[in-house]
Amino acid sequence: MTTGRHSALELDPALDDYQLASALVREAGQLALLMRMAGLQSQQKTSISDVVTAADHAAEAYVLGQLQRCRPEDGILGEEGASVAGTSGRTWVIDPVDGTYNFLHGSTYWCSALALKDSSDVLLGAIFQPEEDKLWLGGTAHTATLNGEVMTAYRDAGAGQDGTARNATALAELGAATYIHPTWLMDPLCAMPWHAAATSAAALRMFGSGSCDLGRVADGQLGCWFQHSCPEWDWLPGKAIVRAAGGATDTVRINGLDWFMAGGTTAVRELRAALESGSVA
Repeated sequence: MTTGRHSALELDPALDDYQLASALVREAGQLALLMRMAGLQSQQKTSISDVVTAADHAAEAYVLGQLQRCRPEDGILGEEGASVAGTSGRTWVIDPVDGTYNFLHGSTYWCSALALKDSSDVLLGAIFQPEEDKLWLGGTAHTATLNGEVMTAYRDAGAGQDGTARNATALAELGAATYIHPTWLMDPLCAMPWHAAATSAAALRMFGSGSCDLGRVADGQLGCWFQHSCPEWDWLPGKAIVRAAGGATDTVRINGLDWFMAGGTTAVRELRAALESGSVA
């Protein structure tokens, strides 16, 4: 199978972690896009909207190989099965194609995402949306950027027209991005918290890629975000970037499900309260 130059590009181990993460998501995303252009078939995972393609596997294999060469002591965890035990106490978390259903159906709203974590927290996140050429990057040692420009939505320069900084903006004044599979709406233990949070926002958006959503929460295009049962590869890249941008993140367990939130400080606090109001305990 020919996949183009991206499948063979070797990265320099001397790159720092942020440079390496940026290069990896760019190359993985471009590889997946080239493969889609050549034609792809999919396989169903858990539902008709939860699918995987050869591009997911190829992009993850590329990132896995580069990390094993450039960061041989680090652990690796990937959505499509990569699992390497490291010795450094650090682990790279790979989402080769986030939003595969969108990707397969020709939408531009998908990305490649990567995070680096240690035993206590996430250290960095990188998200690349190839068809819109958007690269979000941020972490504990790197202010959040979009294509190299510092994002200011949660800082003084990001004040709204009414002069209220985004971190102080109420949930009722913000649009919320979210995702819930239709089958979960039939389960009251999930549907009640989701409904309480959804009806507390000014508007709802459901686009189908959590990492693309979280990048836009970080840069201010989306007001906030919430979702339940996110695996690490769907949560950690965006979590790192939102926090590096000056926003807030939180998790809470309700009715046996873990809920994840991101946005301004006030919005996240109010999202949590709304979700908790749907608890049956």
